[in-house]
Parts: sequence; structure tokens; C-alpha cells
Amino acid sequence: MKRLLLALAVLASGCMAAPAPSDPTIAVVETGQLKALQAKGVLAFKGIPYAAPPVGAMRWKAPARAAKWDGVKDASAYGAICAQKMPNPDNGIGQYPASEDCLTLNVFTQQLGGGKRPVMVWIHGGGFVNGSGSAELYDGSQLAKRGVVVVTINYRLGRFGSFAHPLLTKEAAGGPVANYGMLDMVASLEWVKRNIGAFGGDNGNVTIFGESAGGMAVQKLMTMPGAKGLFHKAAVQSGAGRENTLYLDKPNARGLPSAESDGETFVKSIGVTAGSVSDLRAISSDAIIAAGDPSTFAGGGPIIDGKIIPMTVLETFKAGRQAQVPYLVGYNSAEFPVKAEDLDASVMRTTGSKLSDLPTLAATYPDKDDMAARVMGDIIFGEPARHLAGLHAARGQPTWLYRFDVISPSVAARWKGTAHAQERQYVFDTLHTSPYPTNANDQVQAEHAVTYWTNFAKTGDPNSAGEPKWPRYEAAKDELLEFTNAGPVGKVSPHRTRWDAIEARY
Repeated sequence: MKRLLLALAVLASGCMAAPAPSDPTIAVVETGQLKALQAKGVLAFKGIPYAAPPVGAMRWKAPARAAKWDGVKDASAYGAICAQKMPNPDNGIGQYPASEDCLTLNVFTQQLGGGKRPVMVWIHGGGFVNGSGSAELYDGSQLAKRGVVVVTINYRLGRFGSFAHPLLTKEAAGGPVANYGMLDMVASLEWVKRNIGAFGGDNGNVTIFGESAGGMAVQKLMTMPGAKGLFHKAAVQSGAGRENTLYLDKPNARGLPSAESDGETFVKSIGVTAGSVSDLRAISSDAIIAAGDPSTFAGGGPIIDGKIIPMTVLETFKAGRQAQVPYLVGYNSAEFPVKAEDLDASVMRTTGSKLSDLPTLAATYPDKDDMAARVMGDIIFGEPARHLAGLHAARGQPTWLYRFDVISPSVAARWKGTAHAQERQYVFDTLHTSPYPTNANDQVQAEHAVTYWTNFAKTGDPNSAGEPKWPRYEAAKDELLEFTNAGPVGKVSPHRTRWDAIEARY
């Protein structure tokens, strides 16, 4: 009886029952043993299944536990990226093959022992329709060298990850529906909680961070009851906050149909008559991908279903129901540049107003060319970041706001600032993956970014001796950290009037 109780106690603590192997490159997790790739001064465990393959009858279902394996599993190579439209030139995509069988993660750590280290879980961007956690851009080695354990994940994309249909809702009978990619993220965090100790990580000190759709996902995880307690800090890079989200069974306020209705329309559009869920699951991956994906800003991505995601991010933050954790959030200085001649149409699509109806906003830009370079990023990313930071800080939570304006000479002729996603290679210190040449100063600025991000993961405060002071955000002071070619600078927001003008639209 005593032996049984002891065994149960070991399992409950999240420790592995099997004895640790003598090989310092072999980790023991709940499903078996893993052999790392030892390179770049760290151990990289790649392609670890954190859930069962979501294929066949498991398509459009919540993820299930991964199966155990015998022997030592070679973890030196990444798993397949999730099914998506290819090719794509973005350096955050990763390499083929692509498959629906893609629920794997990767762990980067200095060593398996050495005490409990903070954990950083990266959620990649790509509009919820492309990308992977296995792109070289997201190699966690340089972050791991700063004393953290890095996890990068894959999650279901496109209509494999966000999809609703009345037949699926009926089948679920009150269970999880629609948000399969978000459920994958929760499953990966649950895996981290149960297993990260095997890699020297502290499951009581987990930071989730992500960019673009990954940043949106971080904020949605902050609203999800199922993610409560699975992370302890959140960092958001260009994560929007006012996106046009679909509701499961009703139209949204901007006139888009319910997600279920949208799903029915999609199935009919590809020539499928669905009388059962089997008919839905019989649709080929190629047919789903070929049909194209909806834009994130036109209802694509996660769905408000009332259970998995109860409310929008903005509604949740206003109500103070988001995860009460340290929060780092910001955006880039020239996210989505448009042609000057396209300004009116772009602003209309985003705000519902003509430029001529927004004289206060237009006056905050020195000229029309500058406005064309920055206004879409300011509307979609800058103002929402400031707004959410203010709401979170008002709850007494440590909050940190930034604007990224590092411009490598090789891109200075193309953009008036830092374009969307260009901060990623600085945060990961993987400048060699940039599609444009970088220089010694870029490396200096990457060192700053890595230091702030890993400090935040360790303590909830990005500051440390030797770095310029990053002021904690308070709405009354409206201070942020601006990353520049000359180094980071703490200052009062230089665009308070601009953001106020945007906020007034809502």
C-alpha cells in the first residue's frame, strides 16, 4: 500500500516514474525518452508530440494525449509543419513537409539539470493560417543561453484550427467546438506543466509570448478559463486587440455572419453536400487549403463560442477578467505601409470612415507619405496596444509598453520604420535568418531585446542593471520604451495625440 501511495505521489507531482538516464542528452517525459540534438551550446529537443495526431475522426476535435513510445525517440529533427498554403516567402514558415499530423513542440535548454529555470513558450504568427514553431527564425538557442528554457509550438491553422458547422456543434453535444487551434495551445501548455521539469524548467514560472496572430493568441489565452494557471506572464508583439471576431451562432456587430453559417457557406462553396460529420471529415486537406483562408481582420481565426473563448479580448480587459499577470505589449513603427493613393480605401476598410472625416488623426502625421507608411499599423496595432496596456495597468498589474523602431540600413530605402514582423529576429537574436542583410548595430539592438525579454520571463520586470530604464506603464504618464537604432529610450509616448484620435473612433 505504501508503495502504491508513493507511486501516486510521484505521478501527481509531474515527475517521471522512470529513472533518469545517465546520458545528459536524454530527457524522460510522460510518453517516453527523448534524445536531443546538441548544438549551438544548448540541447535542442525537436518534434516532440504533445498531442495525438488530429487526423481522420480526430479532425475538428479537441486534442487528445499523445501516445507513448518504446525506446529512445530521436528528437534531432523538427516535425511536420501544420497544413497550410505554400509556398510562402515569410521566414517564419519553416520547412516542408506540411501535414494535419503536426501537433509537436520543440524545447531548447542549456542542460537538463541545474535547478528550475524560467520557461518561455513561443506562439508563432501568420494570421492563424500559416507559420510554424520550427522555423529557423524561432530557434530558441540564444534565449536559452540567457538562462531560460524555450518552447516553440505548432498549432492547427486555417480552417483546421478555426471552423464551425452546425453538424460539428451537434456532435460535440455541449463539448468544445470551433477553436481547435486555441485548444492545441492549451494542450501544449498543459504538456509544459506536466513535463518541463525534465528539461530543467520551472512549471511555476511560464511566460507565453507571440507575434501578430501569435500575439493575438496570447491575449486570447489571457481570456480563456481553460488556460487559467498555465502561464504566469504574457508578452505580446503586434497583437492587435480590436479584431473583427466571429461569434459561433450569431452575427457580429460589424455585420459578419455567425461562424456556423460561415462554415456552411464554405462547405457548399467547395461543392460538398454535408449530411453528417463524416462528410465533413472526408473533405481532403488539399481541397480545404485550395479554397483559401479568411483574413484575420475579416473574421478569420479564433471564434467567440461562449465557453472556450467567452468574450472578445477588449470586452474581457474592460471587465477585468483577463489573467492577472505581468503584461508586456507593443508594436512596430511602420507595420503595414500602404500606397498614398490607397490611403482612403485602407482607412475606410479599417475604421469605416474616410480620411476627410478624421482631421484630428490626419493632423498627427507630418505628410501624406508618412501617414501612408504608418497609419494602418497605428490603427490596427499601436492604439490597441496602448489601450489594453492602460486597462491592464488599471488593475494594478505590472505592464510594459514598447514601440519598435530599429531600421536596418538594408531596409531603410523600403520602409520608413520597422515593418510588421521585423522585430522577431531581434527578439530571438536570429538576425542571420533575416531576408535583408544586417550589421553590427543590428546585433547590438538584438542584445537589448533579448535581455529585456528574458528579464521579463525571469521576474515579470524587463529591467536590469546596464540597460536603459523601461518605465512601467501607467495611463496617466503614458510612458513606453522605444527601441531605436541608437538604443532603447524610455520616454513619454511620442504619439499620444494620434492614439487619442484613433481611440475616439471607438
